Amino acid sequence: MAALGGQSVRLCVTLRALATLEHHFGVTGLEALAGRLKTLSAGDLSVVLTALSLEDITALDIGFQEALGAVVAAFGALR
Repeated sequence: MAALGGQSVRLCVTLRALATLEHHFGVTGLEALAGRLKTLSAGDLSVVLTALSLEDITALDIGFQEALGAVVAAFGALR
């Protein structure tokens, strides 16, 4: 669970999320995706957060650092 915009939101790195991100960034494979995720714009971060979210987060007011921390934690949980 991540605290985003004052709400608890469940983020999950699923195969669907990874496929969505590969498509969005125009890359093939997890290694290429990992490389691309190292340099995210605010728009990119929004796409990543939306892909990982199992809930509708479009109405939440989320800060950049807050979003980045949640994404890092979600991918860190894979270890």
